[in-house]
Amino acid sequence: MSDGSVQQKQSQPAVPLLQEQRVGEILAAVPERGQWRYRPRRVGLVWRSKTFRAGAVFTVLALCGLVILALVRDQTGTEGFLVGLGLAVLPVPLLMAAFRWLDRVEPWSWRNLLFAFAWGACAAALVAIIANSFATRWIATATADPAGADTLGATVIAPVVEESAKAAAVLLIFLFRRRHFSGILDGVVIAGFTATGFAFTENILYLGNAFGEDQQIGTSGFASVTAATFFVRAVMTPFAHPLFTVLTGLGFGFAALCARRHRIRRILLPLLGLILAMGMHALWNGSGSFGPYGFYVVYGAFMVPVFGLVTWLVIWSRQRELRTLATELPVYAAAGWLTPAEPLALSSIRARGMARDMARHRHASACGGTSAYGTPYGAPYTGPGYGCPVPGPPPAHSPAYGSNRAVAQVRSHAKAQARARGRAAARAVAEYESFATSLAFLRRQARRGAADPDFVARELELLHHLWQRREVAGPALTYAAQATGRLRPRYIPAGPAPHPQYGGYLPNPYLTPHAQQPYARPPYGNVPPPRSR
Repeated sequence: MSDGSVQQKQSQPAVPLLQEQRVGEILAAVPERGQWRYRPRRVGLVWRSKTFRAGAVFTVLALCGLVILALVRDQTGTEGFLVGLGLAVLPVPLLMAAFRWLDRVEPWSWRNLLFAFAWGACAAALVAIIANSFATRWIATATADPAGADTLGATVIAPVVEESAKAAAVLLIFLFRRRHFSGILDGVVIAGFTATGFAFTENILYLGNAFGEDQQIGTSGFASVTAATFFVRAVMTPFAHPLFTVLTGLGFGFAALCARRHRIRRILLPLLGLILAMGMHALWNGSGSFGPYGFYVVYGAFMVPVFGLVTWLVIWSRQRELRTLATELPVYAAAGWLTPAEPLALSSIRARGMARDMARHRHASACGGTSAYGTPYGAPYTGPGYGCPVPGPPPAHSPAYGSNRAVAQVRSHAKAQARARGRAAARAVAEYESFATSLAFLRRQARRGAADPDFVARELELLHHLWQRREVAGPALTYAAQATGRLRPRYIPAGPAPHPQYGGYLPNPYLTPHAQQPYARPPYGNVPPPRSR
């Protein structure tokens, strides 16, 4: 035993003693990071990964989509499912284009819009079809009245379940994309895309069942049940489900405009919108029980006026957002970050589109050596990403000289480079417009007391993005303001007083020390000062 213990002690490695004077020498022997054999474990960080979250959401929605397609196919049959799918997809592009048209001032990314559509078509539809079927069967069993159970399920159960399931998508985007959810239009667009997806799946079910009825009774053509169902759901009332859910979106939109101190109002407004959506949905579903003309009365006396009122409110809200740009951005023009014409152009949908087209044509023309729009504001921009060396024709001693094919290839290559340059310039102007819009809305939130604590950092980040694209977007927006008649001679728009959180603006921010003026030097290196106006 003693010999074993002595041998064990002798086999133990020596522990390096910690001596302050030798710490640097000991740690210098540690291998470089690329040669580490042991790495720190990232415990719990997988949930914070954007890739993991996106993959989880995609997996859940895909599974819901597969289940809902299997359930719909089981109820309609394969042939009825294919017919319903082909007919239900027809109104979808029109509805999506309408909501996308409304969302032109500060458009949502397609990633968020497709999530809303997929949630409505997959998750919300799956919850609705399972919950409605279960509740209707339970009521029929408890009351022994199948007809009454169907009526109660359509007028009470379905509105509550369906509108709650669709509102979940608006709530998720409101919570996780809060900085992008800034007003009424945001709620309307997200709610509209969600309801469009839900109506798409529901139309597959209704149209597939109608086709099955036609197969049983032997009807076809315009007198068939399928044609009548398509006319009612896709022609007369394609806006029904979007109109219901838009009321919920309006509630979230009004809540987004409220200051953070109004917590009760921010909770009650979405709930009020959801209750109105449920009530309107219940009235619509119950219109068939009001008599032979109940459907037409509800449609003409209620649905159409409400649709017109909501449409007017949405268009008015979009014009109000454009006026916000004209009100909030002039202070940045006074500080030298924008030209006086840019707030005027950015507050016009027509001028914004003209500026993008202008940049595309001008930079594409400059790549070819000519410019139809070069005279209004000087030489073309040649910054990074926009350079376009155009190869000339082959020299006289070249074997390719005189070859029509070689000349055609050179010209084709030059045209492709010109188009690429034009697309890059138009994209830069579009990004400039988006950042400027976000900047105006951020400042509006600050004036209302609804901005986050990192307001100044976010403002400087947006100004950084604007400055990087200024050489391309500034002249195009100035030209658009002049071409649309919004820029008048000797007119400089005046904005409201600056927000107290970051002090006042000076006419030339580059001549003021940084400690007194946060915009004294741009945070991105040595750049030339703004052009004199």
